[in-house]
Amino acid sequence: MSDFVTLVEVGPRDGLQNEKAIVPAATKIELIKRLSACGLPVVEATSFVSPKWIPQLADAAEVMAGLDLNSPTRHPVLVPNLQGLERAVQSGAREVAVFAAASESFSRKNTNCSIEESLERIRPVAAEANAQGIRVRGYISCVLGCPYEGKIALSAVQHVSEELLRAGCFEISLGDTIGVGTAGQARDLIRLLSGNIPLSQLAVHFHDTYGQALANILACLELGIRTVDSSVAGLGGCPYAKGATGNVATEDVVYLLQGLGLETGVDLRALCATGQWISDALGRDNNSRAGRALLKRQD
Repeated sequence: MSDFVTLVEVGPRDGLQNEKAIVPAATKIELIKRLSACGLPVVEATSFVSPKWIPQLADAAEVMAGLDLNSPTRHPVLVPNLQGLERAVQSGAREVAVFAAASESFSRKNTNCSIEESLERIRPVAAEANAQGIRVRGYISCVLGCPYEGKIALSAVQHVSEELLRAGCFEISLGDTIGVGTAGQARDLIRLLSGNIPLSQLAVHFHDTYGQALANILACLELGIRTVDSSVAGLGGCPYAKGATGNVATEDVVYLLQGLGLETGVDLRALCATGQWISDALGRDNNSRAGRALLKRQD
C-alpha cells in the first residue's frame, strides 16, 4: 500500500455550516487559502445548497470567486441537485460532491426523501457533471449509526456505496455522522465494502462525538484506507448530541499519521497556527488536542 494519505479538509464547508453567527466570506476565503498553503491537497470550499437550508453558505459564489481555482489544491463543493450543480459550474467548480444516507429515517429527515429517491436525484447530477468533465464524490451519512434508528446494517451501506459508484462517483466518503462507531465496527465495514469496491475509491469521515475517531481511522488505515476527511481545529459540532465534538481535527489526524510514518504533504506547524487563527476568528475553543499541545510547546 502507498505510504501517502490524502487528507480531505472539510472545515470551510462541513465545519462552518453549523456556526450560528454568519462568518464573513473574506474569513472563509482566507481560511481556505491558509489551509491550501499548509499543503492540504483537497480543501472543500462550500456548498451550493439553497440559502434557506443553510444561510451560512449563501455566499458560495462569492467564496469561489475569491479562490485561485488553478492552484494545485482541489476545491470540491457540495451540490444537492441539478440547480446546485449549475450554480457550481458557473462559479468555476471542477469537482463536486453529492450526498446520500444509509439510514432511511435520516434520509427522510435530512433530505425529505427516501434513500432510493435520493439516489434518483443524484444520478442525473452525477451524469451531467461527468459529461462536463467534473469529478463527483459521494458522501454517505450514518454508516455506523443513526440518531433515529440506532445501528445500521452494513448491507445498507454497501448498497448505497455501490449505487453511488454506479452513478458515476469516483470516490465514496463513509460518514459516521453521530460518531458512535468503534474501531471493530469500522473495520468490519471496510472489510465488507472492499470485497467489491477498490480501497482507492473509499474514504472515511469520522466524527469524534464519543472520542473514537482516531481509533476508527487507525483501524481503517491498517486495512489500506488512504483517504481521510477531517476538519481543522475540529470545526463543526454534532447537531444530534448537544455540546458534543463533531468532526475529527485535522491536526490530530496529521499527528497520528506522522507517528505512523505515513506521508501527508502537510506542514503541521502551519496547520496548528491556522487552526488557532480560525478558532480565534470565530471566538470559540480550538478543539484540536494536538494543535493546542504543539502550539503551547512552541511558546
